[in-house]
Amino acid sequence: MGTATKILIGLVALAVIFGLYVVSSYNGLVGLQQATDAQWAQVQNVYQRRADLVPNLVSTVSGAANFEKSTLLAVTEARASVGRAQLPSGTAPTDPAQLAAFQQAEGQLGSALSRLLVVSERYPDLKATAGFRDLQAQLEGTENRIAVERGRFNDVVQAYDTAIRRFPAVLLAGALGFSSRPYFTATAGSDTPPKVQFDFGGAAPAKP
Repeated sequence: MGTATKILIGLVALAVIFGLYVVSSYNGLVGLQQATDAQWAQVQNVYQRRADLVPNLVSTVSGAANFEKSTLLAVTEARASVGRAQLPSGTAPTDPAQLAAFQQAEGQLGSALSRLLVVSERYPDLKATAGFRDLQAQLEGTENRIAVERGRFNDVVQAYDTAIRRFPAVLLAGALGFSSRPYFTATAGSDTPPKVQFDFGGAAPAKP
């Protein structure tokens, strides 16, 4: 076997090894990318569940006499802003600014709902409303689930972003169409779900 033939065989072997590595790396990155997309879908599901609770919650509390209309308006406006900030479903966001806008809108809705529930403490008659008690429990569970799914989303994004930055995958990720994805960022009070426990046992606080 001549030297040229040996060199050719060696080059072919190297090409095969490199090709197998590229295929393996691509498949691994696809798996991680799909995991971020799947978890993003879960995040959207729990946020949508909260949005779906808003109309019934507003309708229920608005039945209370003299309920603060400004609070109800803040909730409905915050829910509308969430609709305008929605990102395309099925794919995790790649633009940090878009995710930040989405997070800000959802944060405003969470704050408005928290305010609504705090104000509701002034109306003990709501305790007698089965629909309110049910919505209260559903909202509590949804807020907790949002925190869980956001944390899981950050975990899978971290795994994906780490993988595309590791050597030698970093040399191929960009060429193969893989780019980093942003995280949810912590905001003041974001780790504390809105207060949804009520103490209707005592007399209602005096109105100012």
